Amino acid sequence: MRRTHALIQVALALMEDIQGRQWGYELSKRAGVRSGVLYPILHRMLDEGWLEDGWEEAEGLGKRPPRRYYKLTDQGVSELGALLSQARSDVRFRSLLGELA
Repeated sequence: MRRTHALIQVALALMEDIQGRQWGYELSKRAGVRSGVLYPILHRMLDEGWLEDGWEEAEGLGKRPPRRYYKLTDQGVSELGALLSQARSDVRFRSLLGELA
């Protein structure tokens, strides 16, 4: 997957909670990317096997439709860890990684 600022931002947001379910809207806010940028990245990660997805239980939601969640796979944790490690040595991403670089 081509390393872009948006990909690094999404990877950082996903890696904040490697065990939990993550919702698109919250990921968009944490990563600082628009939904039109986020969802194509998430779909590529799903295709690569880095994420699993599912739908929240419909009970107790009232009139709101169920939300789709995303969860990192073991492969995803490994791949995103490697991606972020490579990004740390790339000057283009230094401002995103801040103190982590």
